[in-house]
Amino acid sequence: MMTKPLLDVRDLRVTFQIRREGAMPWSAPLPLHAVGGVDFTLNPGETLGVVGESGCGKSTLARALIGLVPAEGQAEWIDGRDLIGLSPRQMMKYRSDIQMVFQDPLASLNPRMTVGQIIAEPLRTHHPGLKSAEVKDRVKAIMEKVGLLPNQINRYPHEFSGGQCQRIGIARALIVEPKLIICDEPVSALDVSIQAQVINLLIRLQKELGLALVFIAHDLSVVKHISDRVMVLYLGKVMEIGSSADLFADPQHPYTQALLSAVPVPDPAHDMAGSVVPLSGDLPSPMNPPSGCVFRTRCPRAQAACAEQVPALLGQDHRTACHFPGPLTDAEIARARNIEAA
Repeated sequence: MMTKPLLDVRDLRVTFQIRREGAMPWSAPLPLHAVGGVDFTLNPGETLGVVGESGCGKSTLARALIGLVPAEGQAEWIDGRDLIGLSPRQMMKYRSDIQMVFQDPLASLNPRMTVGQIIAEPLRTHHPGLKSAEVKDRVKAIMEKVGLLPNQINRYPHEFSGGQCQRIGIARALIVEPKLIICDEPVSALDVSIQAQVINLLIRLQKELGLALVFIAHDLSVVKHISDRVMVLYLGKVMEIGSSADLFADPQHPYTQALLSAVPVPDPAHDMAGSVVPLSGDLPSPMNPPSGCVFRTRCPRAQAACAEQVPALLGQDHRTACHFPGPLTDAEIARARNIEAA
């Protein structure tokens, strides 16, 4: 028996209207396509990793899912309700089910509130009938669960390290018992050793509480460790999506191959320079994306068809949006290096 997805996203689009610098007040703004037609499903208890270069729409996608930026398309929750386009009042019902952990742990916490007040704030918002003693007991219990001492409840955020502040952010998200937590690069601002502690904490909490995670990160090694499936974004579009094992072992899209080849390998005998598939040029502007396949301007395999037609995301469990998927040949890798050198 198939489990109904916790979240079913179809053709999710986010467009910002940008006014050009120096333009007259009456001139029409230009559209910036931050997310352009993203499709994916997320099952209960599953972790979906989202990767891509800076500016590819990862954080915008996260904010669209939680209703922080206006979006179009469909994001159907497990109860059948489409979350896109809900008013703040309508969305309030789902706030306790969908929580978010932000990138900068200290900046996401109110410096004028104690840790106890910060963690308790969602609980008081969604369960205003709880007595103060019960709220305090729940706060202390969740602090212990994330590795904080209950006697720190009256301290302020500046008295904690970056890793501890991120634990506070995780506790704040967990206090209302959500079904989904969206993690927007939650460890990128932390030291490597602290990153491992926070990642292992998320994995443990996910198993204990049955959480689903959308985990956004640049570090592909971290994504591989924590994710069940991985989605690769480029200029707001899905290039490839599949199970973590399949995607890392057999990437089909040239962009995915380039990202994975740049992951450092802790082996002195490994020829890093000889194995990297370089990405030539810069990321195109989302205000003027290339025609057809948006990756074609940097792809060593690009042909005439790539400029004429947008590739469909095809496949079953492992899907790729590429007219010519498959591993790059030695000649194509050499061509990519020549383009980069030029």
